[in-house]
Amino acid sequence: MYKVVPMKILFLNYEYPPLGGGAGVATEAILNEWKDAPDFEVHLVTSAVSGKYEKAQLGTSVFVHRLPIGKNSSKLHSQSSRELIAYYFAALFFLPGFILREQKKGKFDATLAFFTVPCAALAFIVSVFFRIPYVVSLRGADVPGFSEKYDKLYFFLKPVIVFLWKKAQGVIPNSKGIQSLALQTNPKQAMQIIENGIDTDFFKPGEAPKPASPFVFISTSRLTKRKRIDTLIRAFARASKKTSVSLELCVISDGEEKEALQALAKELGVGGTVKFLGRVDRKEYPEIYARAHVFVLPSKNEGMSNSALEALSFGLPLIVSRTGGMEEIVTHEKNGLYVDPTDTEEFSQALLRLVKESELREEMSKESRKRALERSWGKTALQFKNILEGVSHKKI
Repeated sequence: MYKVVPMKILFLNYEYPPLGGGAGVATEAILNEWKDAPDFEVHLVTSAVSGKYEKAQLGTSVFVHRLPIGKNSSKLHSQSSRELIAYYFAALFFLPGFILREQKKGKFDATLAFFTVPCAALAFIVSVFFRIPYVVSLRGADVPGFSEKYDKLYFFLKPVIVFLWKKAQGVIPNSKGIQSLALQTNPKQAMQIIENGIDTDFFKPGEAPKPASPFVFISTSRLTKRKRIDTLIRAFARASKKTSVSLELCVISDGEEKEALQALAKELGVGGTVKFLGRVDRKEYPEIYARAHVFVLPSKNEGMSNSALEALSFGLPLIVSRTGGMEEIVTHEKNGLYVDPTDTEEFSQALLRLVKESELREEMSKESRKRALERSWGKTALQFKNILEGVSHKKI
């Protein structure tokens, strides 16, 4: 009788809960799908919140290695350039000895890198010294042109990014929008899309009817300029003045723009009806979403938004900007509305429309839930696994 030798995967992502945003959430969900796989062993190398190395095990098959990066624990939602550089060098120092020790028990078959920089850069170095092929999953900010915050860095990093994509055994954008943007950088790059999934058993509509008042808009988003929550607050303030219905806006998450956004809400006279809930344990989401009527995300750019997917699964209509992976989530007039967030009047009218048109809102809610049920993290994890199995047989 032959012994089953599990495929052994090195997983690199500097984001992992409680650190980071969508990429961390996706990593956690995928690892939960793999944690008891009998033919799969996965080692995630990520960042620590504390100042020391930490190791944890999920189920029988997943191991999480957290490396200290001097993390500012008051800013868990994002990593600064300094922290990304710290992760790169911490991993660069950690990986050689770790791989040598681990390969005495069984060789690594492939590396999965979330984000081109810094993780695919690490994966490339590993491929050179240990002959381990790698694939890179594009998550958004690692694609030139995605974020204005990194425009200057993109100018210098673009040749490096193209090089790392060419050397990879697979490049995996998480949406058609990210694929399209990446092809502007390297038109000849072969890519295979793997979209994010949803836990539809956890993120599901409440059984009790939603309270009629107040009418609640919800947005779960890092409070950064790219997310354009300021335009949402302006549109919400204008809508509030044009209806007798009691409106409330709940903003979940945190970020460097929080204080400025709070000041803006107060200045516009909606400081009492815009609720900044900060970072919320995801276990509390069902209770919060049970009160919400509409999800709003006016982001300038998105990959495949986990927040929007979760709203879909909760059966909410969505008001969003037409960007990134949103067109794979929302169809205008079917399960939501597209708006131009720079047009405050149009934006406010979209908010008011879904306040007034309860039948349309109900139909959109049903359509959102229907679309959510077509997705799962199990499907996403299996697609990644199949690609990694194919890559593991390639020689580099």
